[in-house]
Amino acid sequence: MQELILKFLKFGVVGASGVVVDFGVTWLLKEQAKLNKYIANSAGFACAVVSNYILNRIWTFHSADPNVGIQFAKFTVVALIGLGMNNAIIYFLNEKRGVRFYMSKLIATGVVMLWNFGANLLFTFKSV
Repeated sequence: MQELILKFLKFGVVGASGVVVDFGVTWLLKEQAKLNKYIANSAGFACAVVSNYILNRIWTFHSADPNVGIQFAKFTVVALIGLGMNNAIIYFLNEKRGVRFYMSKLIATGVVMLWNFGANLLFTFKSV
């Protein structure tokens, strides 16, 4: 149980770094480049996926799986499902409930983190 908690905490640290990447790219594209908020959100999320995969592979899950391409594809599938959840939560909170965009994004990020950890633990980085 302690090992699982430690992995979750590491996943959280990696996720926090991903949030910085995600929010930074989203802000640049939405506020500075004036792109659609969902396109900006998706681009920020995609950049965070790449950095999170590398950090989680090396640090959180200590993966030595030689099939990096397959593993990254699994990680990406999990992340894309998470992206769909992320955008749906943002849409519901922001458009339907009037919650400010970045607060909606923060809430969505927390919910999706739980999905991502469980799916990556049991699917992407599952020990054989």
